[in-house]
Amino acid sequence: MRRREASRGGAGDDELSASRIYHEAIKALATAAIGHGALAAPDGRALVDNPLCGDRVEMEVNLSGGRIAALAHQVKGCLLCRAAASVIGKHAAGADPGDIERISMGVSQMLEKQAPPPAGWQELDAFVPVHGHRSRYRCVELPFQALLAALRAAGEPR
Repeated sequence: MRRREASRGGAGDDELSASRIYHEAIKALATAAIGHGALAAPDGRALVDNPLCGDRVEMEVNLSGGRIAALAHQVKGCLLCRAAASVIGKHAAGADPGDIERISMGVSQMLEKQAPPPAGWQELDAFVPVHGHRSRYRCVELPFQALLAALRAAGEPR
């Protein structure tokens, strides 16, 4: 009986799916919280949320020569959202808005179409198991959307 339940999408499948998605690398990235905090005087700031699950990301950036000189984030969300923000905290310094747009699009392609993770951001490999779990895509993408919005805000006249 138990075998048939699992093959029909029973509770055992949910536990297996969760263990694939919320594995140790995701937990470590979320715990590291690289970039967590606030900037004293950000050039751009954005707050983005996902009302369906309650994830909320505030991203702040300082630019120098059109590139990210510093960033900080505050995330109230799930492990996936916090882990994605931590990856951004590790890799975004020195990137320009076009680089971040390409990485963001690459993350979406990785989640939706099983494309390889964007080059140079190796920790994004940790999110490969999220493919096929559509309800979790936005959790991973939200910090990237917040960063893009903060970059747009930084480019607006004050």
